[in-house]
Amino acid sequence: MDIVRMRQAAGNASGLLKVLANEDRLLLLCQMVDGEKCVSDLEAMLDIRQPTLSQQLGVLRTEGVVETRRDGKRIYYRLASDEVLHLLNVLYGMFCPVDLQQAAAEPVLNGAQ
Repeated sequence: MDIVRMRQAAGNASGLLKVLANEDRLLLLCQMVDGEKCVSDLEAMLDIRQPTLSQQLGVLRTEGVVETRRDGKRIYYRLASDEVLHLLNVLYGMFCPVDLQQAAAEPVLNGAQ
């Protein structure tokens, strides 16, 4: 890989890591690993106040980490790429230890979207 492409890849990785370097955004993304969630579901699951929730979802959407779908008055959020899902799986494996027998029997995170 030449240095120009390597620098571009490093910039992309750095940008994604900056987006993930916020506890609320990381928690929101973890909830979307097994499929899309509406704002009210995310609010109830994570106990994040509405203004903070909206702000962080806006950052995730602007940065292209999540995509949205509107159904009437509800807006649903889902992960925008397999790269984000893969990175979340790596982070989960590093920071969310599970029983080794359970880990051998089940995937770390469900990738269904």
